[in-house]
Amino acid sequence: MKKIMPAVLLAAFLLAACAVRSGYHGEAVIVPALPSVVILEEEPYYYHSGYHYHYQNNVWFYSNSRSGPWRELPRDRWPKEVKHRHKGDPRDRDDDRGRGEKRGHEDHD
Repeated sequence: MKKIMPAVLLAAFLLAACAVRSGYHGEAVIVPALPSVVILEEEPYYYHSGYHYHYQNNVWFYSNSRSGPWRELPRDRWPKEVKHRHKGDPRDRDDDRGRGEKRGHEDHD
């Protein structure tokens, strides 16, 4: 049983982080997964766990610096939902806007 525990801990660590080949030297980098819900402000940038993330054309990219270089983030690191908050608009706007759902209109008896 004592030999199984380190293997279980190692497996849990590997599931929590994703090694990605990157950079000029081909080194492996551990890229943390984004939270399940990401709220973007005016610009499509997000900072989390020491990395900069950029959302463009429905694809996530990551970098150590906001100025890049940018690499595509593996899909298993993406958030489940992306919301947009616009300056002067305290309400969140999500990616599903304009798909037939009307906000603020509820049927009452």
